[in-house]
Amino acid sequence: MAIARLVRQAKRPYGLFVKMSAVTILGLCFIFVWGVFSNSSTSVTTQRESFEDIAEPGPSSSSVIQSQKKKIGKPEKHEVVPDLVEKNEKRINVSSSSVTHHKKVLPKGKDKKGVAHGKKRVREDDKVNKDKGLANTDLNDEKEGGEEEVEGKEEVSDGEGDVENMDGGDLAESVDQDVEMLGDEESVEEEEEVTKKTSKGKMKGPLFDPNAKYRWKLCNTRSKHNYIPCVDIEVAGGKVASYRHRERSCPRTPFMCLVPLPHEGYKSPVPWPESKLKILYKNVAHPKLASYIKRHSWLVESGEYLTFPQNQSEFKGGILHYLESIEEMVPDIEWGKNIRVVLDIGCTDSIFGATLLDKEVLTLSLGLKDDLVDTAQVTLERGFPTVVSPFGRRRLPFPSQVFDAIHCAGCSIPWHSNGGKLLLEMNRILRPGGYFIMSTKHDGIEEEEAMTSLTASICWNILAHKSDDVGEVGVKIYQKPEGNDIYELRRKKVPPICKENEKPDAAWYVPIKTCLHTIPIGIEQHGAEWPEEWPKRLKSYPDWMNNKEKLVADTQHWNSIVNYSYLNGMGINWTSIRNVMDMKAIYGGLAAALSQQKVWVMNVVPVHAPDTLPIIFERGLVGVYHDWCESFGTYPRTYDLLHADHLFSRLKNRCNKPVSIVVEMDRILRPGGWTIIRDKVEILNPLEEILRSLQWEIRMTFAKDKEGIICAQKTMWRP
Repeated sequence: MAIARLVRQAKRPYGLFVKMSAVTILGLCFIFVWGVFSNSSTSVTTQRESFEDIAEPGPSSSSVIQSQKKKIGKPEKHEVVPDLVEKNEKRINVSSSSVTHHKKVLPKGKDKKGVAHGKKRVREDDKVNKDKGLANTDLNDEKEGGEEEVEGKEEVSDGEGDVENMDGGDLAESVDQDVEMLGDEESVEEEEEVTKKTSKGKMKGPLFDPNAKYRWKLCNTRSKHNYIPCVDIEVAGGKVASYRHRERSCPRTPFMCLVPLPHEGYKSPVPWPESKLKILYKNVAHPKLASYIKRHSWLVESGEYLTFPQNQSEFKGGILHYLESIEEMVPDIEWGKNIRVVLDIGCTDSIFGATLLDKEVLTLSLGLKDDLVDTAQVTLERGFPTVVSPFGRRRLPFPSQVFDAIHCAGCSIPWHSNGGKLLLEMNRILRPGGYFIMSTKHDGIEEEEAMTSLTASICWNILAHKSDDVGEVGVKIYQKPEGNDIYELRRKKVPPICKENEKPDAAWYVPIKTCLHTIPIGIEQHGAEWPEEWPKRLKSYPDWMNNKEKLVADTQHWNSIVNYSYLNGMGINWTSIRNVMDMKAIYGGLAAALSQQKVWVMNVVPVHAPDTLPIIFERGLVGVYHDWCESFGTYPRTYDLLHADHLFSRLKNRCNKPVSIVVEMDRILRPGGWTIIRDKVEILNPLEEILRSLQWEIRMTFAKDKEGIICAQKTMWRP
């Protein structure tokens, strides 16, 4: 009856208004009833989705260590024994399974941080969508080449160099104390990096998948056992005109194969210092090397060895005559005192660096992309510092104003071409007042005039020019100016002065600029003053470094660790160690601590880390910039020991395949070589399994307070 009455009223003039009101009221009632009955199901769905974010909280590394220490009375296979100095030959392991057994693999894109620390569980979907496009704010966005200011402006991030509170005198009489110190140096971040996002806005899981299984195979590359991924050209089918890239060019995806051993087999290298005079030929055998040996007298094939007769050189008068003539021309060049760090362009004759080493000069040889003879590999096999890098349109991986002298023997590089770009790059890395020594066979008149015009335009002073009848070479010695006034006196301002925003220390994938960087003049700039004579400069602290106390603490820290742990507590036979790489150097503390050993250290400063490489050079050491998401510029099997201090934990959101870094370590480490890795336990546990899959022998593992150490040795195994 009520509905009929309502219909009759709707026919009246005001019936339309009543009808619309009724429909509205009914609609609101329907929405209210639907919301009441659907509320419970919605909440259940939300709870279930949030449960997907939950990982079973595993025991912390400290609790694992405590549980292991309770079993010391009955040693087992995976037991932790704290007194490692007395048992340095014994293999000691922290059970990786005890730590990783309780870890749960989360669905892709989910975050476990909030659960692992008992924090409130919330859905991250909206947050991820909100931050999408803004997530690329991690280390990937930092400027390349170390443009980041460190001293006085930027605190060393991620605990690097933050060692002021260390007490070097009480450090590590065993690896137990060593790890305690390690925990002080690197402040433990409560898995913050787990929640960082990649540039695609997705959450990343652990650095290494603890449940991953690895099956390795040999690389099938054109350069075979001498493969350098970012230098050698590898194409699918067909022939290429050149053997190597004109510029550094890495594969699109990191290589995940193992470089084979030489065809004739491989033997442990000749130990230092015997390797100065002979090396095993089959370790460096190459078709082009055989023909090169026949044309040169400074290297001779003798049975299974490749020998290097003393004082034999590419220079007919001998290397001693050559070096003496340089000192006679410029007496200020005092090898080993005034001149400590030298860059040798090309590796045609490693006797130059070998002879200077006897004079306390550290020479870094630069193997170029057209070095088809592979003498750079010979230089490394002999035990001399060498890095391989194309040299064309991009800067070399060095900071500015760091080399005391640059040498180019038998130089055939066209310095004057392309506006003199290559010589301008030499000007960038040469220290103010430093020397450029160039020896060439008698050049043509046009080339000589072009070189004279170019050096005059950048205000290099010709200190000496001598044509040596004995050596049949012409030697020219230039000196870089020490101030900027001379640049203003040029009639033609070509090349021009670089703009202020042109960072001279930016070197990673940075094109060479056709301009002159100004000479540093203030004590707050590195390169403004010539460093102390060697060996005082190793322990001196430059005036331009504001945080000197960090350098002092870093030096004390590594001295203690090296003396109490590395030299005595690892079981490493240091008589077999010559080529060492510090994969994440800060101030060169490890290299300084090993200075009394018969080794040299390649200090690698990652491009995403604070730029401390100028400090390393200032101390009379050598190093390069590098991005460990790519392959390093060296031949396979060229290092005896690799040291990685918290390298992997700093690469969490940088590399697509962090496992490729371990593969790269396998490539550049010699069979029988060692590696020391210091990092967080959550990284070391799966990393240990990766090393085992490569058939590396785990000589020692130790962990405490979420920090740990792995000492492993590479074997001859190939799949």
